[in-house]
Amino acid sequence: MTHIPVLLDEAIAALMPGGKAPSRVIDGTLGAGGHSKALLDAGAEKLLGCDLDAHALQTARQTLQEHDGRTRLFQGSYLRMREYAQELGWDVVDAILLDLGLSSLQLDDPARGFSFRHAARLDMRFDTSLDASANDIVNTLPGEELTRLLFRYGEERQARRIVRAIVAARPIGTTRELAELVAAALPAPLRRSMRIHPATRTFQALRIAVNDELATVERVIPIAVDLLPSGGRLAIISFHSLEDRIVKRAFRELAHSQNAPPGMASLGSKRASIRLVNRKPITPSQAEIQRNPRSRSAKLRVAEKL
Repeated sequence: MTHIPVLLDEAIAALMPGGKAPSRVIDGTLGAGGHSKALLDAGAEKLLGCDLDAHALQTARQTLQEHDGRTRLFQGSYLRMREYAQELGWDVVDAILLDLGLSSLQLDDPARGFSFRHAARLDMRFDTSLDASANDIVNTLPGEELTRLLFRYGEERQARRIVRAIVAARPIGTTRELAELVAAALPAPLRRSMRIHPATRTFQALRIAVNDELATVERVIPIAVDLLPSGGRLAIISFHSLEDRIVKRAFRELAHSQNAPPGMASLGSKRASIRLVNRKPITPSQAEIQRNPRSRSAKLRVAEKL
């Protein structure tokens, strides 16, 4: 499946208030480069892109070929965006985009082990140089820890039942083997009532754990806000409730001043550092969902630096 950038028009509009193109942009989750290309096509002068995935960077370079002189790409985490910006001599940037989670490129590549639609080795690493993969978690983590992981990161109510089946069947070698095992562990009436594949939440939980996704989202928001000048914008697209909850909470905390009582300012009085551009998240239109069903759970939140 060809990668289709999610909420493309909405994200570009959010990062170009009044139609004014930003001078310097960071795309911290470059992927195939679709959002970055649209920003450059719309007039952004210079773009810094980064991604943990080496294969994604190769694809993005092809996507951005016509803008080659205006882009600099780095393989690495968006947590290092300040370091990359300083390497280019940038103290501030006008706009930052983060499109969180899994891309179609990764999902559709059987060798990456993200999908239960293919029989592949359990992997799920965004950065393939990491030591620990999903295979290590599934086959070596103690049952109680694995249960907590599925419940916390997958919000999987059947975590105990699933983990009992996993532990009894170890070692588990492939994505399909795991998916079939999870499905078989659930009662037939429950399986029939589910609108998603029974293994969806288990695979989500493993992927989040392997890549430490929630912790990095939490850590990147203050880094990004600090890089913006007054009027600069941060747009974040998330795809599941755990990510969106973190973004929503962080934005609200940064948007509300916390005034200390008189004489106690030294104990941590805080001023609001951003304003919320949209109080409620922007979601895909029905037309976009029909064109690209994978967009259905996407939510876009936008903040502007004060």
